[in-house]
Amino acid sequence: IRLRATIMNDIEHLQSGLGFGNGFAVVDATKSTILDVLTRTERFQVNVRRHIDDNYTDFMPNHTTPGVFLDQIGSLKREVDDLLEKGASEGLDALDEANAKMAASRRQLREVLLGLEVSDQILKVDEVFHSMEDAKSCNDYMLLQDLLGRLRGLIYGDEPAAATAPAATTLSPEVRRIFQELECYETMKVKYLVQAHLLQQNLQERFDRLVQLQCKSFPTSRCVTLQVSRDEAQLQDIVQALFQKRYSPNRLCDFLLENCIEPLILRPVMVAYSEAADGLGHDQLSLSYSTKEPSPTQLRPNYKDVLAHFRLLFQTLGGINISVSSEQHVFGIIGEHVKDRMLKLLVDECLKPAVPETMEEYQSSTLCEDVTNFEQFLADVNLIDPAHDRALALFVEKYTTYYRNRLLRRVLETARDIVQRDLQDMMLVAPNNGPNEVAANPMLFPRCMISKSAQDYVKLMERILRQNVNVEPESSNPLCEINASLLQTYIDQVPLVHRKLLESIPQQSALFHNNCMFLTHWVAQQANRDFKSLPALTKSLQATGQRYLRVQIDYQISILKEIMDGFEFQSQHTLGTGPLKMVRQCLRQLDLLKNVWANVLAETVYNATFCELINALAAELIQRVFTLRDISATMATELSDLIDVVLERGPTLFLEPHEVLQVRLWMKLQQLKTIMNASLKEITELWCNGAGPLTANYKSEEVRHLIRALFQDTSRRVQAMAKIS
Repeated sequence: IRLRATIMNDIEHLQSGLGFGNGFAVVDATKSTILDVLTRTERFQVNVRRHIDDNYTDFMPNHTTPGVFLDQIGSLKREVDDLLEKGASEGLDALDEANAKMAASRRQLREVLLGLEVSDQILKVDEVFHSMEDAKSCNDYMLLQDLLGRLRGLIYGDEPAAATAPAATTLSPEVRRIFQELECYETMKVKYLVQAHLLQQNLQERFDRLVQLQCKSFPTSRCVTLQVSRDEAQLQDIVQALFQKRYSPNRLCDFLLENCIEPLILRPVMVAYSEAADGLGHDQLSLSYSTKEPSPTQLRPNYKDVLAHFRLLFQTLGGINISVSSEQHVFGIIGEHVKDRMLKLLVDECLKPAVPETMEEYQSSTLCEDVTNFEQFLADVNLIDPAHDRALALFVEKYTTYYRNRLLRRVLETARDIVQRDLQDMMLVAPNNGPNEVAANPMLFPRCMISKSAQDYVKLMERILRQNVNVEPESSNPLCEINASLLQTYIDQVPLVHRKLLESIPQQSALFHNNCMFLTHWVAQQANRDFKSLPALTKSLQATGQRYLRVQIDYQISILKEIMDGFEFQSQHTLGTGPLKMVRQCLRQLDLLKNVWANVLAETVYNATFCELINALAAELIQRVFTLRDISATMATELSDLIDVVLERGPTLFLEPHEVLQVRLWMKLQQLKTIMNASLKEITELWCNGAGPLTANYKSEEVRHLIRALFQDTSRRVQAMAKIS
């Protein structure tokens, strides 16, 4: 009312200043039009306020519709815009003063227009609410979602189409501010949230009736049932409306991941699928599996079964996999929540364990083709994007590497099992390769006993070499590298595993020596292969076997020396029973060792070993004799008999008695017996001025010492000693 009065006063003032010319007639007409517009605007705003108060403030019964008001508001806005343009042009055509007056009127008209735009916004919101009621009665859920989107845009100002809407349809910041400060704004916002929640709840309930997910848990098992309606039209409408960008499918995805996807990969699952008859009812998929913690010995599900079950799972759910936008399907939305976990489990827990362990399995396996086809299936149903989700593609690319690693792991496990076996479980090898045959052909392995585990170790390495692996010409054969690792493992692990037995049991050390020599011989036969570390392996194997046999030989020598430490003469004139007892105990120890080693070691190795042991006994005995300064005739006889015991038993310790001649001190021991029974003349003749047989084993000082001990100091002894020089 005040605005109208002000405008009318301005127009009258302008009219009086202008007189009754053409300008007055134009201004008068404009005045009449403005009065009419203001009257109708005032009446319209009263009606709009009553409508809004009834609906959003007082909540009174109201049968008016916003459509009528929207038509009226559009007409009034156009008339005000025309008056603003006309007032601007006509005011300028009149006078500057009139123009100023009209400009003030225009500002006041803009305030009227601002109020009309706010009313227009309120009425649009109200119209959408009424349209939603109509859509609910028709169960048009897609329309309801569109209306909710429009409503959100009108209330919150984030309507998706706002960015592309014409400038005339977008709200100015001033109109938005005034709209959000109205009392009815909060009521509209709450009503929108209630409508959105009710729609989401209704859609979810209908979706749950069409797609039924059930899980029944028992003490040690679980039964999961998926039922999907065959009413495609209704199912697609519900899914299309439900899976909008603000919908969170976490409940559905968590159910599938926890109760379907993970068990299908990790546990043996019994699967039953049934289709609805005549396209009515529900397709049903049932999964039954144990919930007990899987034991290490429990068999994994076959990867072919796992992939087939996954196809069946997604086939059952295929009815909901519709396009919800130009770029996204429902399975794509589900995939965003489950694909990373699913692909990681599938590769780590199913596909990698399914990689073959032998060349025969590798050549017949279709794992790569099956995985590639499954990846294409997942891409076809839009669950993954192969360009970005490359877990399966990377598995196929690294398939050969996985195979080699798995082969090596299996080989190393087998090797560790072999290494753990008892070395004394032995077998005869090369029974026809005696010393003569080996001497004629050094490439032959001599007859001896080896552990069965060593034979199995060689078979394992030969089986590896039979694996055909495509290798670049410039690169080394990985299978030879695997065998090199196995041999190094044998060298390192057997002494650790069997350390105590190798140190204390002669047969163990002899067998380990033979095993190392057997492996050395096998490595030498592979000289035509790409064994880059062959020389080093050969030396290492030989050194390891010889070292542990050397340890046992030294240990046996220490036993002989320990026994001979009890060698004591009863008196200066007689030996007594002690020395003979010690010598016989040493011979008995050697005899026991013969029973252990004679059929185990190669004959040449056995002979060399016993030559060293008998030589140690002979050295101990000779040393004890040389400690005597006075040997009586009785003691000389007893010493001769004692030495004779060794000389008689020594040859029996060899497979061929004449091998005793290889003992370094054997002749010296025989000559010592001769000296014990010889006269001065016979001794000087045996020396024969340094050219006799004694000179081969005795020094002149040793012979002179024996003469002084055996014979009294006479001129004849002096003459004899003079000849020993």
